[in-house]
Amino acid sequence: MRPLPLPFPDETESPLVTELRFPTSGVTVRGVFELNEFAVLTPDNLEFLRLYIRVRGNLKEVERVLGVSYPTVRARFDTLLRAIGYEPEMADPHDEVLEKLERGEITPDEAARKLRR
Repeated sequence: MRPLPLPFPDETESPLVTELRFPTSGVTVRGVFELNEFAVLTPDNLEFLRLYIRVRGNLKEVERVLGVSYPTVRARFDTLLRAIGYEPEMADPHDEVLEKLERGEITPDEAARKLRR
């Protein structure tokens, strides 16, 4: 079996399924069925979702596993949210300062100055 050929070139709408086959029973059901939002994810988004679930929703762990920065992980998460029909929350600007402090990229004094702004 192969994965669904999605996204499909030049198509902007989600595909409709017209037949379901159950191999064990030999039953085939015909009709018009919609795929859910998870079924039409791109391979990259699906891979990210699987990792996110595997690490129980811990974005810091996703960052560690992928070896990318937290802002990159957050951007990929926001892309996934949009793909399944949700608008990502606006990031709190203080979060980035605290993350830099946690990673040792800035000193506590620098963080305090940035947080006061």
